[in-house]
Amino acid sequence: MLTDPIADMLTRVRNANVIRRRTVDIPHSRLKQGIADALKREGFISDWMRIEAGARPLLRLTLKFGAEGERVIRGIDRVSSPGRRIYKGAAEVAGPVNGQGIFVLSTDRGVISDREARQKNAGGEILCRVW
Repeated sequence: MLTDPIADMLTRVRNANVIRRRTVDIPHSRLKQGIADALKREGFISDWMRIEAGARPLLRLTLKFGAEGERVIRGIDRVSSPGRRIYKGAAEVAGPVNGQGIFVLSTDRGVISDREARQKNAGGEILCRVW
C-alpha cells in the first residue's frame, strides 16, 4: 500500500519523461484523473484515458514531446505531502517563480491549475508544480 499515491504518479511521469516514453500507466483514482486533466488543459500532456484492466482500472497518460524529441515536461515536483499540507487562499495563489510552469491545486471546484484558480477566485491545496 502506498502512503502517497500522488507522489507515485508524479514519479512515474517523471521517469517515463526521462526515457522519452510516450505512455505511462498509473493506478486510477479520481484525484489522479483530475491532475491528468489539468495537465492536458495546460498542454503538458497530449491525452489521458481510463483503461479497465482487471480488478483495478488504470489511467494511461500520453506524454507530449516536441518536434525534435525535446521534453514538454522539464520537471514535476510534489508540493504538498501527507505530513505537510500546503494551502493557499484565493488571494495568495500565484504562478511559479519567473512565470514558467504551473501549480496544480485541489479546490472545492475540482483539480485546477493556478491560472484557472485565479480566474475562478479559488484557493486550495497545492498538489504539485510542473514546469
